[in-house]
Amino acid sequence: MGSGPADLFARPSGGERAVVLHVRLPGDALDAAEEFEALGDSAGAEVVGRFRHRRDTPDPRTFIGRGKVAELAEQVQALEAGLVLVDQPLSAAQERNLEADLGCRVLDRTGLILDIFAQRARTFEGRLQVELAQLKHVSSRLVRGWSHLERQKGGIGLRGPGEKQLEMDRRMIGGRIQQIERRLAKVRRTREQGRKARRKRELPVVSLVGYTNAGKSTLFNHVTGSRRRAEDRLFATLDPSWRRVELARGSAAVISDTVGFISRLPHDLVAAFRSTLEEVSDADLLLHVIDAGAEEREHQIEQVEAVLAELGADQVPTLRVYNKVDTCTLEPGRIEDDEGRVTGVRVSAATGAGVETLLEAVAERLGPARTRRRVHLRPDQGRLRAQLFRLGCVIEEHCAEDGQLALEVELPEHELERLHAREGLPRGEVVPS
Repeated sequence: MGSGPADLFARPSGGERAVVLHVRLPGDALDAAEEFEALGDSAGAEVVGRFRHRRDTPDPRTFIGRGKVAELAEQVQALEAGLVLVDQPLSAAQERNLEADLGCRVLDRTGLILDIFAQRARTFEGRLQVELAQLKHVSSRLVRGWSHLERQKGGIGLRGPGEKQLEMDRRMIGGRIQQIERRLAKVRRTREQGRKARRKRELPVVSLVGYTNAGKSTLFNHVTGSRRRAEDRLFATLDPSWRRVELARGSAAVISDTVGFISRLPHDLVAAFRSTLEEVSDADLLLHVIDAGAEEREHQIEQVEAVLAELGADQVPTLRVYNKVDTCTLEPGRIEDDEGRVTGVRVSAATGAGVETLLEAVAERLGPARTRRRVHLRPDQGRLRAQLFRLGCVIEEHCAEDGQLALEVELPEHELERLHAREGLPRGEVVPS
């Protein structure tokens, strides 16, 4: 298990055999023990034991209290575990005290998610974003490593190197944070250029969002023909990806896959990945991918919508995609409101069932920005003619005496402009509806 960008203070060494400590407090939305175990598995831990506990308030020293710590220590020793994963955020003091009492590494929910992100990030930007979040997390609890050397008020003989070393470490981390933020600013400028290029092509942008492991990458691969990494693990995908996809009746869009969301996603992580996640708020349409068979489906939907609101993307038009219908009793198909407007689609990204219906629904939701025009092609523009037929946008075709082809076509304005710029398609004259 990774411990962050640098080991600035001593920590107990720990293996991958882990005991999961699940503490439920009043007001917790649900019992998410299974999800937290899945997080441990995604990080590479071997979960060998479970310890459940209910509390009214966290113990300030160890979060769970002295008696429960003794019980947990016995279990850790009996199972020869080298790691305890705690499904709650711990203070620096609580984490340190638990490690001292248990004699093994302790990682809270925030630390575990940061570790997973550190393992999964592949792109330069993704790695910078993860390191930034890790450094901010480490800097907030750096004081614990030098508490035995800190100056104490009126403590003769206790003044000296401790505070100086602490300040040196803080400056070192602060300098690295500034360096990463400068690099990320450059990456953001490059990303903004990419956004401008997509706008210039006048292709609408569709972003896949959803709870982690809802099947976004599998759906992305099926729709685009890509081979993006897709695993049955939480946070299998971190780095965004874009592909052009053909929709219904000749229209097209750029579709992007994004990182999945989860309950209590660490704030530092959301802040670090904000530039990536801002792609979502710039989209023309969001496809909210939902695991149709998940027991906590409604809770997961709420969590995704909460993160979207935090990003300012809650006003972007959204189409719900209920995925994995092959694992439950639902049938693929459209979901419509009382006015016949499509609000959702049931699909199976694994088998492809309902995906064509989804593409039709996306084209429908992106709007009827289509135009019917009469264009004339020269005899040597046979390749362009074939492309128009392949797009399925030709309504009628007539051959003139001089060999020119007169075609009546119906296609989106942005597709007409693309073909005009790249293939030399005449804009022609509008056919009255």
